[in-house]
Amino acid sequence: MNAQAMNAQGMREVDAILLAGPTASGKSELAARLAERVPIEIVSVDSSQVYRGLDVGSAKPDAETRARIPHHLIDIREPCDTYSAGEFVADAIAAIYDIRSRGRMPVLVGGTMLYFNALVHGIAALPLADPAVRKDIDERARALGWPALHAELARIDPEAAARIHPNDPQRIQRALEVYAVSGRPISAWQRDTSPASGLRFRRDALVPGDRTRLHERIEQRFLAMMSQGFLAEVEKLRARPDIQKCSVAMRAVGYRQLSAHLAGEYDLDEAVRRAIAASRQLAKRQMTWIRADAGWRAWEPFDPEVCERWVVEAAFVCRAAG
Repeated sequence: MNAQAMNAQGMREVDAILLAGPTASGKSELAARLAERVPIEIVSVDSSQVYRGLDVGSAKPDAETRARIPHHLIDIREPCDTYSAGEFVADAIAAIYDIRSRGRMPVLVGGTMLYFNALVHGIAALPLADPAVRKDIDERARALGWPALHAELARIDPEAAARIHPNDPQRIQRALEVYAVSGRPISAWQRDTSPASGLRFRRDALVPGDRTRLHERIEQRFLAMMSQGFLAEVEKLRARPDIQKCSVAMRAVGYRQLSAHLAGEYDLDEAVRRAIAASRQLAKRQMTWIRADAGWRAWEPFDPEVCERWVVEAAFVCRAAG
């Protein structure tokens, strides 16, 4: 594609490039290839990488990669801290303006589609978190299980329950909390949203056509994480004296299953099997988010020619933006 054709498609006037996709689809590798050609900085769009100590299991870029390519929104919270989509939007917008002020292109890379959606479409001014309400929800979840609380959510807010997986405790908790605090379903709050940043984005998403191959990559990556010390990482986190408060970070896929193994709920082989299955379910949900939003341009990540074309186009955008 020549420069004139690219400009006709509106590729010049962007403030940031967004690169989304399911877990293990190759987003970070593709962004690194772009960084070899043009000056970019990466903004992580990952709800686990924000936490210090969640390194192996979140596929956090290593020190060498981060020294070579500046990264943002990594290691900005302790595992027992909360981090909301609203906080992400504020932090991401600040990072975008900061990076652009240095003449570089921000490339937002990750798979936390809730964060991408909040950045692109806006976020509702939801009620503030209520620790007492959250504690009550957590206690009921321990007694009844999160699927039971998902069923409760389905009774009070069918629209939200349809979007939230029964094994997604963080979002179930937040939806129930909002209703308990305000008496209004979270889906009603979310309808009252509008984009507020005024930023212009190029939105690309890696969408594998071969789901079997994606599943194989997910399994291979998880087994590689295990060989890199993932279990020891979870043991170290569980040894923290404040671990009982670390409800959000430790619910992440992989961490949750390995933590349950260490608590004696099942053996290690079963924990690995469950973690791989949960990772595949996560990938399915990520692709559902992408396909439901026509604003994403889909790219086949397992086709080398397609990947090269993405790098060429993205590099052109970066150069055109100055």
